[in-house]
Amino acid sequence: MNIKNFKLNAKVIALGLASLLIYSCGDPKPADGETGEELPDTDTVKAVALNVGGELFSIPSPIQTALLIQKSGVTYDKAILNAGNKNGQYASDYARSLNLGIYGADLGYVSMYNQTQDALGYLGALKNLADKLGVSSAFDQSTMKRINDNISNKDSMLVLVGIAYRASDAYLKTNKRTEISSLILTGGWIESMNFSISAYKSKPTSEVKYRIAEQKQALGSIIKLISSHNMADAAGLVTDLQDLAKVYEGITTKYNFVEPTTDEAKKTTYINSTTEITISEEQIGQIATKIMAIRDKIINVK
Repeated sequence: MNIKNFKLNAKVIALGLASLLIYSCGDPKPADGETGEELPDTDTVKAVALNVGGELFSIPSPIQTALLIQKSGVTYDKAILNAGNKNGQYASDYARSLNLGIYGADLGYVSMYNQTQDALGYLGALKNLADKLGVSSAFDQSTMKRINDNISNKDSMLVLVGIAYRASDAYLKTNKRTEISSLILTGGWIESMNFSISAYKSKPTSEVKYRIAEQKQALGSIIKLISSHNMADAAGLVTDLQDLAKVYEGITTKYNFVEPTTDEAKKTTYINSTTEITISEEQIGQIATKIMAIRDKIINVK
C-alpha cells in the first residue's frame, strides 16, 4: 500500500529533553501568573537533537505523536501507559533512565487528554526517578509548585515541565552523562511507538500508519546513539533494536521534490516536497510485535 503526499515542514525544533513534554496546540494561553513560552505551530516536525562526539542525532518527539493520535479521534486509554506506581522498582540508572523517558511521554499523553489526576501521578513518578538519577534540581520545590498550580492548564503545565526537562538535560550534558540522556530519549521514542501502534489497532488511519512507517531514520539514530556509549546494560537493547531495524529495511521511501513557495506577506516559506512510503500490513504487524517486546523488557526490568 502506498501512503502519498504527506508534506513535511523543514523546520526542526531542537529543544533537548523538553521535546518529550512540549507539543503544538495552536495559540496557547498561559495560566494566570505564568508568562508562558512560545510553542511551535502544529505543522512543525519536532525532534530532539543530541550531539555526541560531534555527530548530531535527531529523534522525533513523542508528544507530536500523541497529538496526532488525539487528533485522529482515538479516545484516552490509560491501559496503554506504564503504571506510575511502578517507578520504585527500577533499581539501576539504566532502568531509571529508560523509564523516565517513558514516563515523560506518558505525562504528555495524559495531559493532552486533560487527565489531571493521572498527570499528578506521573509527575510524582518523574520526580522520584529524577531524584534517584541525581537530577532532582530540575524538579525542585519551586518548579513542582508552579507545575501543580497549573496542572489543569495543559498548555502552561507542559511548558513548565519542559523547563524542568531542559534543566535536567543541561545538567546531564554539563556533567558528561550523555549516556543517561540517550536512554531517556530512547524510552520516550519507544513509548511514542507504543502510542502509534495502540492507536492503529484501535482506529487504523493513514496518518498513524505513516507515522509508524517514517521512523526508520530515527531508529537508526537511536541505535548509533546507544551504541556510541558502549553500555554493558544496553547490549540486549541494541540487539533488539537492530532486529527491529531489519524490518524497516523492507520499507521503501521515495522523495518527491516540489519547489517551495513563499508567502511574502507572512514572510514564510512553505516546503511542498512530499515523501511517499510503501509499507504492508504484515510489516506493521512485525514492527508492533518487536516494539511491544522491547517495551515490555524496559518497563518490567528491575
